[in-house]
Amino acid sequence: MGLENWREEKQSAWLYRELTRAEREPRIAALFAELADMAEAQARIWEKRLRAEGAPPPPFRPSLRARLVAALARWLGPRRIRPVLAAMKVRGLSAYGGGPLRPLDGHPMPRSVSDIGHRHKGIDAGGNLRAAVFGVNDGLVSNASLILGVLGATDDLRVVLLSGVAGLLAGAFSMAAGEYVSVRSQRELFEYQIALEREELEEYPLEEQQELALIYKARGLEPGQAEAVAARLMEDREQALDVLAREELGLNPEELGSPWGAAWSSFLSFAGGGLMPLLPVLLAVEPVTGWVVAVTLGSLFAVGALLSLFTGRPAWRSGLRMTLIGGGVGLITYLTGTLLGAGLF
Repeated sequence: MGLENWREEKQSAWLYRELTRAEREPRIAALFAELADMAEAQARIWEKRLRAEGAPPPPFRPSLRARLVAALARWLGPRRIRPVLAAMKVRGLSAYGGGPLRPLDGHPMPRSVSDIGHRHKGIDAGGNLRAAVFGVNDGLVSNASLILGVLGATDDLRVVLLSGVAGLLAGAFSMAAGEYVSVRSQRELFEYQIALEREELEEYPLEEQQELALIYKARGLEPGQAEAVAARLMEDREQALDVLAREELGLNPEELGSPWGAAWSSFLSFAGGGLMPLLPVLLAVEPVTGWVVAVTLGSLFAVGALLSLFTGRPAWRSGLRMTLIGGGVGLITYLTGTLLGAGLF
């Protein structure tokens, strides 16, 4: 355990120095430089223990993964690879979230624990609705395009129905599986990182307090105020652990949903959208192609109008744009199906 902790702190110090060189924003580069010094100091603590036990550590070499992350940081910039850095347990990522904490437009500088990290608290109430609307849109556009393509190729409604049902189920299950893996991976990352943070909080709380103060100074607080807030936070270990996860690692546990819940939500929203252009085929209303086009265009306009709730644009403009985009895709697939059908049937 001691050797593993030493190696982790040495690698953190090495990676922080690489990020310092890659970061163009001075305040964040300075934060990474100070965090590198802190990690080096913690590595020396573990090295001293190992030597006292008669097992001095070997020469340090960064892992292949750390070297790859450093190369990505130099190439793309640390800001663009924040999820990768979070997985490497890079601290201070919240410094990227909205810049320094300073008075802005009449809002006062935070002066309490509740003010610090206030931007993290609470779940985005519109986030689930927004995701559902986009899921419906994905199902609508993809399955309508598939059905129109098949209708262009053949008049056999059994083939069209089979294709539409297959497209709906394949797309819905694919979306559900993707959402499950995504949310499960996020939760596993959080659980792993928070376990490491809990261990470090127990092992050297003063160093963790100093790191937290560094982050708040990088975000614009005066040194004395940053140290006071960090000290106040550390009085309650569970609260400190929560804040360390948010501020050091940039992780917000409140934003992590259930993998199964995300999968079912994605499945149902995609299937709901994919069902709309399939209804005229199921009901065998004539002319089928005309009804599929009408239902699809009407649904596209409604989805676009709903999306205006999140963009602030006029509903008619958003609906018209979605209708033109989705209608254009459907027209292309219909013409493609017509051309292929003429040669195949």
